[in-house]
Amino acid sequence: MGLSEKDNLLEGAAVVIEADSKQTVPVQGDASDEVTSKAEKDTKRILVVDDEEDIVKLVKMYLEYHHYEVITANDGQEGLEKAKTEKPDLIVLDLMLPKMNGYKVCGLLKKNTRYAKIPVVMFTAKAQEKDVKLGQEVGADAYITKPYEPEILLAKIKELLKE
Repeated sequence: MGLSEKDNLLEGAAVVIEADSKQTVPVQGDASDEVTSKAEKDTKRILVVDDEEDIVKLVKMYLEYHHYEVITANDGQEGLEKAKTEKPDLIVLDLMLPKMNGYKVCGLLKKNTRYAKIPVVMFTAKAQEKDVKLGQEVGADAYITKPYEPEILLAKIKELLKE
């Protein structure tokens, strides 16, 4: 068997190297590398902005379980900065936040052409019709009230991300 025939047989396979212990080393062009890098590229990034630490932890754990990368912020100013620097695919945004409320954060993002297309889910205990209307006026793409059902939040996220 010639060298090029051996190369063809090894392409896409893993090679076992004998040493003190067996190690699997991927051959250049290993198909598993492509799957991993594709999966990493397809992972959607979600920014969760809420000042209630327990809610942030729960939402983060739930979304990570469903294969999202989660970035967090604990006040409106930090949320706005992270939205601009981290470029998330979607933002889950509380309304009642220290430093800058969620309406202001959403409005500033939606007025800026760089960030206007990032879907924003208002995530709040404010459930009155006037609150929902104000959320729509500043450009929110969805409005979910607390207490919330995790499945409903997940379904809305998938809908907005067109998954």
